[in-house]
Amino acid sequence: MMEYIDIQESAKFLFKHRQNKLSINDLPNILTPKNDKDAYIIQEELKLLYLSLKDNISIGKKVGCTSLDGQKQLDITEPFYGNLFSRFYEIEPKNISSKKFSKPFIEPEIALRVKEDINISHAPFSIKDINNLFDGFVCSLEIVDFRFNKNLKEIGAYNLIATNGASEFWIRNSEVFSMNKINFDDHEVIISFNNQIVGEGNVNKVMKNPLNSALWLINKISLKGEALLKGQFISTGTCTKAHELAPNTKVNANFGELGQIEFNYN
Repeated sequence: MMEYIDIQESAKFLFKHRQNKLSINDLPNILTPKNDKDAYIIQEELKLLYLSLKDNISIGKKVGCTSLDGQKQLDITEPFYGNLFSRFYEIEPKNISSKKFSKPFIEPEIALRVKEDINISHAPFSIKDINNLFDGFVCSLEIVDFRFNKNLKEIGAYNLIATNGASEFWIRNSEVFSMNKINFDDHEVIISFNNQIVGEGNVNKVMKNPLNSALWLINKISLKGEALLKGQFISTGTCTKAHELAPNTKVNANFGELGQIEFNYN
């Protein structure tokens, strides 16, 4: 396990690059996580630094790498998670500035809203607990940003976890839908750039059902004594492949009967 002072320095290094919108070639070896335990401890230190920013609170969690293909690419056997923050979040924005990001990708997702503060003494939870855990869901878009100047496999899962699961910005629609609004086993999602379809997917790309992703997250953090609170969200994972964003792009995510999220990436 890393020394705690190195964990703190690693978080500070990542925070500085995030705030200054800088890319990273490599973390210094002594600051590089060698296992998922170190990676999540760095993430927790990074979370504290984020929460030190003015007018910033935790609004939930994101789950990444929810497909088997994605896990194989990173040589891992389960998803990972990161944190969502109010300072890096908007409801139905009209415009997003490319100056906020380094090498961003967009991912359309379903996010579930926590019904009441979760009593983790009742964990592990199962599918029968869903209506007690969540009171609705939203359509969302996550902008992930792989700030390392290398391909995903070279970055590796531990670095991605440490950098808040690569989560940079979260967008959602304004309406919160009831849990029975759609079939979570089968609902199509389409993403377009400048009115051209670039990705077609389905909510079942997310661990066969996004409810499985949310349950995995709650049970995973419960083991660490962490609970989600009433009104927080779990963004469950991308329904399509991640698509790289370039300036001067009109992004449209079509969630069928649930509506669309559209903004200009300038």
